[in-house]
Amino acid sequence: MAAQNLVVIPCYNEKENIGLLIPEIFGLGEKFDILVVDDNSPDGTALEAERLAGLFPGVFLLRRQGKKGLAKAYLDGFRWALERDYELIFEMDADGSHRAEYLSKLLEKIKDCDLAVGSRYYQGRLSVINWDIRRVFLSLLGNFYARLVTGVPIGDATSGFKCFRRRVLEAIDLNRVLSEGYSFQIEMNWRAFKAGFKIGEIPIIFYERRFGISKMSAGIIREGLWILWKMKLKP
Repeated sequence: MAAQNLVVIPCYNEKENIGLLIPEIFGLGEKFDILVVDDNSPDGTALEAERLAGLFPGVFLLRRQGKKGLAKAYLDGFRWALERDYELIFEMDADGSHRAEYLSKLLEKIKDCDLAVGSRYYQGRLSVINWDIRRVFLSLLGNFYARLVTGVPIGDATSGFKCFRRRVLEAIDLNRVLSEGYSFQIEMNWRAFKAGFKIGEIPIIFYERRFGISKMSAGIIREGLWILWKMKLKP
C-alpha cells in the first residue's frame, strides 16, 4: 500500500463539498488515501466520489444503505482502515469547515502523541468564522460540560478533526462505543485517555460549511448531554 495515512470523510449530501475538498487534500504534497463513507446520499455524493477516484488513485468509497448516523459512519470507516495497513487514521468533516492544510499540521503533531486534535479552543482562544452567538454559547457550554464530566484535559472536546494512531483504535473496543451523534467525539477522547494514550492539540480556524445545510439539531445535542454519564456508568 502506497500510503500509511487514511482520511475518513463521512458524507450525506456533500457532492459539491467533496468535489472541492478531495483535490485540496491531494494538493498538499503529503501522501493521504481518502475513504468517503456515504449514507446513500440522494444528491449523488457516491457518484462524485467514484468520479474523483478515477482522477486520484487512493480515493475509496464505502457505501452504506441509508442514513445511519455520524458515529456509525466513523466506526465503519475505522474498521475499514484497521482491516488494512494504515498506521494513521484521520477524521474530518466533508463540508469545508475543516480545511485540508491542517492535515499536514496534524501529521506533524501526531509524532509526539497518540491522538492529535484540531482545536477551535486552543489555549482558551476561540477560532471560528461566521458563527452566531447562540452557536458559540452552545459549543462553549458543551465543551465545559464534557471536560467536567469526563475529566479529559482537552480544550476542544467536541472537535471532529483528528488523527488517531492505529494502536489507539485497536485498543478501543469499537463495538462498545455508545454515542450516535454529538457526543461521539467526546466519547472517543475519553476512551483513548482512559486507555492511557497521550492526547495533543493543534490550533485550527473552523469555518462555516461551504454548501448545504448543517445536520446539527437540538436532539443531537440533548443526546450528547446524557450519553456521557451512560458511558461512565457502563464503560
